[in-house]
Amino acid sequence: MTVQQESPWGIDEYDVSEYLRCIGLSEAIRSEPGVELLRDLHRAHVETLPFSNVQILLGDHPGVSPTSVQASLVTDHRGGYCFEHAQLFSGVLERLGFDVRRALGRVGSPNNTRTHMTVVVMIDQVQYLCDPGFGFSVREPMPLIDGRPHVEGDREFTAVRHTEAAAQVWEFRRDGEPQHFSDSLPVVPVDVHAGHLTTSRDGFGPFMDHLMVMRHTAGGHVTVTEEARTVRQAGRPTRRERLSPEATIDAVEELGVHISDSERATLIDQVADMRRS
Repeated sequence: MTVQQESPWGIDEYDVSEYLRCIGLSEAIRSEPGVELLRDLHRAHVETLPFSNVQILLGDHPGVSPTSVQASLVTDHRGGYCFEHAQLFSGVLERLGFDVRRALGRVGSPNNTRTHMTVVVMIDQVQYLCDPGFGFSVREPMPLIDGRPHVEGDREFTAVRHTEAAAQVWEFRRDGEPQHFSDSLPVVPVDVHAGHLTTSRDGFGPFMDHLMVMRHTAGGHVTVTEEARTVRQAGRPTRRERLSPEATIDAVEELGVHISDSERATLIDQVADMRRS
């Protein structure tokens, strides 16, 4: 596979074959870019690679360079958050021939810092929102059509378009509640680096103070925090289980985050401390 032109995003650092093997779609390397392939890739990504802030809590996050992203998510199975997932996913898509735009957004409120990253893919003049790094977002690409419902199981997602002086903004909602506001302003790699530093070192937001590990599963979605494991399955009541600190870290590993014995002990202590605070 060859890259058509040099990219400032370092997409040649991604081992596409290893990534596709990891998510169980090795045959995709021979497929033409289109909606069906995009759907398969997005679904396999979010059902395989967990959202996780474990490396931030451990204080050894390797950063968000393409090489580090490939190692964390694909090779070492450590999980990651939006700046990792979105970079990997967009880079692989470009390598496979998709028309990709990276976007930054504000979580929860249009007045917050731009600390979320999404991917927009253009296919046959339709824009599709891909959100592999938000934790509890769409399982499949969502057409960016103003106000049109996108239903997955028991959840309804919508995108509402706003126009501001400098850019178009898409408000992404889950079950009617705003989740993030992504804009059309240009994004360059240093923006991602700056956003990562803000969320992982400066204490802005929840990633340094709370455990947050999530993954879509074939039957639903699982979230693990220091407080509980929450299991959501379509057609069934949401189940919330209070776990011991030791069982909490077991649940993190069950979602696919590889943890060493020494890291496990540290995380157990951190969970216990979080509950006391």
